[in-house]
Amino acid sequence: NPAAEVELAKVPKRLPNYVRRESIDALIDGEVDCDDFEQVRNRLMLVMFYETGIRRAELIGLADANVDLDAKEIKVHGKRNKDRIVPFGEELADWISRYREVRNREVGRTESFFVKADGKPLYPTLVYRVVHDSLLSVGGTDKYSPHVLRHTFASAMLNGGAELNSVKELLGHESLAATQVYTHITFSELKDNYQLAHPRALKKGGQHGS
Repeated sequence: NPAAEVELAKVPKRLPNYVRRESIDALIDGEVDCDDFEQVRNRLMLVMFYETGIRRAELIGLADANVDLDAKEIKVHGKRNKDRIVPFGEELADWISRYREVRNREVGRTESFFVKADGKPLYPTLVYRVVHDSLLSVGGTDKYSPHVLRHTFASAMLNGGAELNSVKELLGHESLAATQVYTHITFSELKDNYQLAHPRALKKGGQHGS
C-alpha cells in the first residue's frame, strides 16, 4: 500500500468550553433571596463549582462533615475512590455559612451537604438544570453544563498564575496530560487579546486605519 507510510494530518483537539470572567461575575454577584432555601443552595452550587473545580458527582456526594469552615477545606471523594482536599476562600465560606443556616432551619441537619427541600440528596439532572439555566441567563449556550464551570475554574487558576501541577492536584487528575489542555485555553485567550490590542496586529488585520 503506497499510502501506508503517509502521515495523516493531525486533527486539532477541541478545546473545552469555559465561561468568561464577566459572565461568571454577573452570575455570582446577582440578586438572591437569602431567606429562600433553594435560591441560596443553587447560588452556593455555582460558587462551589467555580471556586473549587469539583465534578458534578463529587458535589452531589459531598458529606456535610467533610465541609470544614474553620480550615476552609472540603474533602472530596473523587474518581477511583480517591479522596482529595480542596481549599476555598472567604466568599465560598460566606455562602456555606448562609446555606447551612437556612438549610438547618428549613430542612434540618443532614448527612449530605447539598439536599433538596425534602432533605434527600440532589440528583444529577437537577444539578445540570440549575447550572445550565443559570449560565443561559448570563449569555451562555445550550452546551453549558456543570463541567463547563470545572473548565472555567482551571483556566482561571492558570490565568492567575497557578502552577500546572497545583491545578492537576486540585482537579484530581491522574496525570498532567489531562490538565495541559487548559494551557491551550489560556494561550488561545492570550492570542485573542494580542489581536485586539497590538497596533501592528490591528493594522495587519485591517480593523483600524493607519
